Amino acid sequence: MTKKIVLASSSPYRKELLNKLGIAFECDSPDIDETAKNNETPQELVARLAEQKAKAVAERHPEALIIASDQVATLNGQILGKPHTHENAVKQLTDAAGHHVLFLTSLALYNSTSGVVQLEVVPFSVHFRQLKSSEIENYLNKEQPYNCAGSFKSEGLGITLFKRLEGDDPNTLIGLPLIRLNEMLNKEGVTVI
Repeated sequence: MTKKIVLASSSPYRKELLNKLGIAFECDSPDIDETAKNNETPQELVARLAEQKAKAVAERHPEALIIASDQVATLNGQILGKPHTHENAVKQLTDAAGHHVLFLTSLALYNSTSGVVQLEVVPFSVHFRQLKSSEIENYLNKEQPYNCAGSFKSEGLGITLFKRLEGDDPNTLIGLPLIRLNEMLNKEGVTVI
């Protein structure tokens, strides 16, 4: 019998990424408090949130494999949140220009039958080129990434802001490290190909 697979997310981006693997799954939103704890590092935060999301969804799916992920973008060790406004987005992109933003994407695969959790935090660096203020304005007006951490969408025009990308799996930047997920699924006896 094949185990049911559940993606603990309401993100259309993560759903689209998981579809790449061609496996049957359903989505269930975890609805957890994502507030960082005092003195929690960005890496600790995303690891904790992925595991909490998986376990929250597992309560509704007691015999399933639960996939959960969380992501933060950091600049000089500080978390870049979603800008929500044009003004905040201009500041984020101005600060990132000529620097690199480190994305930390956590991935948890929780077997709700056995209670075994596989958990990993996968880094991915985005190196920004120098940006003119007119380029920042043009980009924001065209793409309006106000609900995206770091104020850009790498799967869209955001790619034009970068000098180079550095990481093992480009899917990590969008929000779901598929190479690591495939390895975790294999350990649970799920073969994608």
